Amino acid sequence: MAIFIQKKNLSILVHLLGWIMLCVVLLLLSPLSWRMGEVELPYQFWLKQVFLIGILIAIFYSNSSFLVPKILLKGKNYLYLLIIILGAILFYGLIVYFEQFTGYGRAMHQVFNPDKPFEPGRRWLPGDVFQLLLYVISIGLSTSVALVEKWQKDEALRREMDQQRINTELSYLKAQINPHFFFNTLNNIYALTNLDVSKAQEALLKLSRMMRYVLYENQKNETLLSKELHFIGDYIELMKMRLSSKVKLNIQIEEPKEDLIIAPMLLLPFLENCFKHGVSSQKESEILIKIEIMGDTLFFETRNHIFPVNPDSPEAHENGIGLTNTQRRLSLIYPEKHRLKFGKDESKQEYWVNLTINLA
Repeated sequence: MAIFIQKKNLSILVHLLGWIMLCVVLLLLSPLSWRMGEVELPYQFWLKQVFLIGILIAIFYSNSSFLVPKILLKGKNYLYLLIIILGAILFYGLIVYFEQFTGYGRAMHQVFNPDKPFEPGRRWLPGDVFQLLLYVISIGLSTSVALVEKWQKDEALRREMDQQRINTELSYLKAQINPHFFFNTLNNIYALTNLDVSKAQEALLKLSRMMRYVLYENQKNETLLSKELHFIGDYIELMKMRLSSKVKLNIQIEEPKEDLIIAPMLLLPFLENCFKHGVSSQKESEILIKIEIMGDTLFFETRNHIFPVNPDSPEAHENGIGLTNTQRRLSLIYPEKHRLKFGKDESKQEYWVNLTINLA
């Protein structure tokens, strides 16, 4: 609200300064330069100047506040043009009537041409052209101002709608990721209950700690990078409990030296992908998870072997929901501030991910 009031006050100030400049340059400075010191302009001249200023102000705001938004922007172009032409005729008629009512023509003739007889019906053509030019300028400026204000309002509305759309979409994407994460984790704990009850109990404790993080941090738009990395560490420790000796983990996670900010649970789907496709109960495999922080930039890398997923498992039907949503979140939250590359190394039968995010 304070910003809105400041912008409104600034707009009023700009309008006021604009009219002061117009009055000084067009209506005062030029007349005062006429034969300066030789003649004294009659009071009828200054009355007309004040009258002219008042009419121009009325024309300006009538056009910008009513004619442009109610007629021109509604597509009634010909009606608008007709009104402008009729307005020019009315403007000229009011000027002529005012001059006749105040005796402007006779007074100016006596000042500039005292030796010649006054002809009431005769007018000075350059003066009429100048006055009509002022009318055209007032119409042109007010139309431009009205169109710019309309564009600014439309742009502000578009930005607000885009922000609302982004917030709604991000909420939807995060809501998709949360069940996806718990689905995989609970499957792991269920498998542990048949193998080692104590490990299953330990896993439940870690899961409860992660659930607190999800409940409190994932509802926010951002969290501390240190908290996110602790969450990732808990997740990796949980995954270790179900891995056999055939899986080698190469974990390199650097602790941040500064309190950087990151979107919560942004890296989790990449880790889920490693453990989902990079683990085999029969063959040896290696999973690399590497996180480095240099200044405000986070470098994230994963590598894992590719093993086919059991077609009877629920994971086989997920179609990469987590990864797809993460790509979308990155494009919404870090536009032009991230670089994501991923692919398969057929020679090594590996899947790799390289992600760089500027967290400044």
